[in-house]
Amino acid sequence: MNEIHQVCTRFHAAIEMIGTRWTGAILRAILTGHHRYAEIKAAIPGVSDTMLAARLRTLEAEGLVERRVIPTSSVQVQYELTEMGEDLAPVIDAVIAWSHKWIPLPETRSAS
Repeated sequence: MNEIHQVCTRFHAAIEMIGTRWTGAILRAILTGHHRYAEIKAAIPGVSDTMLAARLRTLEAEGLVERRVIPTSSVQVQYELTEMGEDLAPVIDAVIAWSHKWIPLPETRSAS
């Protein structure tokens, strides 16, 4: 007989945290060295300023990202992953590997 297994509350919270739209792309951008807002935005086609700002605030509140203000002649803001965020690197890498195996690239229309 099949057993019914409840989803672990920690697993569910983690999937909801990192599975929110744009979050994976933002984490990936920061993991690959994009730390300033404009760099992160440039690395993620299609994300709006409003959405990026909201997601960065949420990631900061959840403890995955730290916002650092660098007092230079023109103030700079950088986003760094916390230890908790850095620990997601192998998870992001596993999702990338899975996507390369199973998710086809969108078909491009040829110019006529």
